[in-house]
Amino acid sequence: MTTIERAFVKSGRNTIIHKEKKYDLVIVNGENHPKIRVTSEGLQPFKESLPRNRREAKERYMEVVQIGSPDVFGEEKQLLFLQALDGREYKVDYSKIGTKLFVRVHQESYM
Repeated sequence: MTTIERAFVKSGRNTIIHKEKKYDLVIVNGENHPKIRVTSEGLQPFKESLPRNRREAKERYMEVVQIGSPDVFGEEKQLLFLQALDGREYKVDYSKIGTKLFVRVHQESYM
């Protein structure tokens, strides 16, 4: 059985660590929540269409992270922490969508 190399590592019950600068992560937490792009410079909204498959995602230099899939967390999350390559840990609170508290810096330097 081969292990697929991923551009992220999951930590604990609700933390995603971005580990590869070459690929952006697209965080998908269910159909009703906004999608987030994790880049080497931080977080931004993802407004494009999602790649149809893994190959198309790699061609666009991104990896789609389905939070609810069994190989990630197995369920949608209300609170998610994202460690980006800019040295910051972001707190994403899906109960505060549409406010300035939806995405904020949780820790300035986690490294």
